[in-house]
Amino acid sequence: MEKWYLMTAAVLLGLTVRWTVSLNSYSGAGKPPMFGDYEAQRHWQEITFNLPIKQWYFNSSDNNLQYWGLDYPPLTAYHSFLCAYVAKFINPDWIALHSSRGYESQAHKLFMRATVLIADLLIYIPAVVLYCCCLKEISTKKKIATALCILLYPGLILIDYGHFQYNSVSLGFALWGILGVSYDWDLLGSLAFCLAINYKQMELYHSLPFFCFLLGKCFKKGLKGKGLVLLIKLACTVVASFILCWLPFFTEREQTLQVLRRLFPVDRGLFEACLRTFLSLPSVTGLSL
Repeated sequence: MEKWYLMTAAVLLGLTVRWTVSLNSYSGAGKPPMFGDYEAQRHWQEITFNLPIKQWYFNSSDNNLQYWGLDYPPLTAYHSFLCAYVAKFINPDWIALHSSRGYESQAHKLFMRATVLIADLLIYIPAVVLYCCCLKEISTKKKIATALCILLYPGLILIDYGHFQYNSVSLGFALWGILGVSYDWDLLGSLAFCLAINYKQMELYHSLPFFCFLLGKCFKKGLKGKGLVLLIKLACTVVASFILCWLPFFTEREQTLQVLRRLFPVDRGLFEACLRTFLSLPSVTGLSL
């Protein structure tokens, strides 16, 4: 792409804004008993590192589900475990079972913010840059302007770096999926979108367009020829992706059902997490209700 240095400047600006926001405080800081989503992410690292995988989604004396119990798909749990593994080498106190509850320090805050930034650098930002560079029939300036609009979107930055989440991971996988199916890498695109769903169940919102687009490709190729072959390959890719992500939880029927109950908490109100997030946003943005 022409003027690649402008795209580099756009990325650096996006990174600067992200890190500037992360230097601020976060919702729940110093406020027991829950301490906000910062503590939720830290607690998930504590649980996934110290408990057997079969106990991650079950209530027990070591895993009180009323205190930030895991309620995201397995890929989020694996990510928490990976972060915890790194945290142990830096300071084991950050993820010590029970005693680390409500842990707060500048060093640990820096570590947690860095995990968000690294996830952005590895998954979301490369997808955004590639997507903008691949846009057809528009000028280089418009491609850079598009990248700036995406990278500086305040909602995502405030939630991930102010409130403390990893939404860019699931969105990044979804964007990789869009790139895949747009350039006829249908199997890779399907795999990427399956990873998005298995990271955050909210990506189910985007599943219908993906399904319809790929099914349309199959019909276009003809369901009695290449279209049928593509449909079978896509089905195998989706099934294999889910099996690999959920394999540790397929050993027992109750394991699978318990994870599903945590992901879709009909019995405790589907909107509980959304309401909790909404109520904590004013402390991030500086607004008052």
